[in-house]
Amino acid sequence: MESAKTVPVLFRRQILKNRGADSFFMTRAEIEQHILAVFRRNFEIENPRLDDNLREEHNFDSIDAIELLLEIEKMLGSELTQEEKKRAMDIRTISQICDYIEWLISVREAVPEP
Repeated sequence: MESAKTVPVLFRRQILKNRGADSFFMTRAEIEQHILAVFRRNFEIENPRLDDNLREEHNFDSIDAIELLLEIEKMLGSELTQEEKKRAMDIRTISQICDYIEWLISVREAVPEP
């Protein structure tokens, strides 16, 4: 199981910088837990399986997808580019959302901050 897997990169959040930390690790399990909490809080979807088709099984629509992207931006502490948003268009499951977040983290870590 990937729950013990550590995201292979660090990512920065302004909140942590303000507290004196430059970055932090986030495991796959922590990403999953955060996203599941967002689904409970924002979309009132309780206990979705990681491979549920969100559109078909939970009526997750385009407005929900926009709200989720905003939550991901908050989580990362930065805005998504248009290209990053386009890449999210085919996401259907929470597992794919977690993969997407891991990819976003790796992209941000590869590009040095100004």
